[in-house]
Amino acid sequence: MATLTGVERISRILRREPVDRIGLLEHFWGDTQKKWRSEGHLKEDEDLATHFGFDISECWPFNTVADLDFKPEVLEETEETILIRDGNGAVLRKHKLHDATPEHVDFLVKGRAEWEEHSKPLLKPERRRINFEAYTKAKQAAAEADRFFCWGGVNVFELMHPLCGHEHMLMGMALDADWVRDMVNTYAELTVSLLEILFDEAGKPDGLWFYEDLGFKQRPFMSPAMYRQIVMPGHKKTFDYAHSLGLPVIVHSCGYVEPLIGALTEAGMDCLQVIEVKAGMDPLRIKREFGDEIALCGGMDARNLVANDTDAIKRELESKIPRLMHKGGYILHSDHSIPDTCEYETYRFFVDEGLRLGTY
Repeated sequence: MATLTGVERISRILRREPVDRIGLLEHFWGDTQKKWRSEGHLKEDEDLATHFGFDISECWPFNTVADLDFKPEVLEETEETILIRDGNGAVLRKHKLHDATPEHVDFLVKGRAEWEEHSKPLLKPERRRINFEAYTKAKQAAAEADRFFCWGGVNVFELMHPLCGHEHMLMGMALDADWVRDMVNTYAELTVSLLEILFDEAGKPDGLWFYEDLGFKQRPFMSPAMYRQIVMPGHKKTFDYAHSLGLPVIVHSCGYVEPLIGALTEAGMDCLQVIEVKAGMDPLRIKREFGDEIALCGGMDARNLVANDTDAIKRELESKIPRLMHKGGYILHSDHSIPDTCEYETYRFFVDEGLRLGTY
């Protein structure tokens, strides 16, 4: 087969059609590119997608904070951390020296009453929630590089917990499911409305990429039954909208989410990413179970890259890629993202060996 462009390759992979090779994509910590550039591996104006030849690019153009007019308040600051109250009324402690998940400290919204009084009335599909300029520039850059271009953003689960925190949200699912269902529906409708505004004015992407961390180590955050009853209707609404435009849906989820894959597939997911090995996910098992229905992206243990263990990387690639690429539908990616403790030569080996094995 002739060499395909990134757009052609990923479009075919998501439909599990024949391709020239597996797809390629990666996410990195912010400091990784800085380190590799300082070491001379990257030119000053060169990005990682161009350097390694990734097949996909994304743009995350929406601001979904409840109160757009709220100016974040600094409540406390040390040399290493900063405590901020944001437009959701959430108090979060963020690390200043490196990228990390913020610590949940407090939330204005802890239940239905605060949601209905403080947040729901503000969640309207206003144009100022959309960064049209960033989306247009990213879309044009992807077209010039022949990359598959994704609108990127979070879906209902990842929109709720920044507002009320995981604890209140998950307790709400058990004790006041109608409140959480109302949040799910409100955020799903907001997302679809903003997508309609953006695409009508700036054009469609090639696909939609939803970030939706539904699990942690060895467990999803909720039972499959609870997912179906409360969260799945929001996913179906947003996925159905994408499919109405002929656009595939990629869903990112960290953690152990295997018990939810069947329902996510029913909701309309076309590709699962990131398939986190250290959380208990097994890409080969998922391929056997769901490979005729969805494409897969990820599932390569990032701990081997962090350890700079090229022997372990080689063994894993050799054991997984031939089976993951069988009948198509696979995009090479680590099972999380690449920190600056991974040396450039290690990641270069991972890409080169992965694509060597993954060429049809």
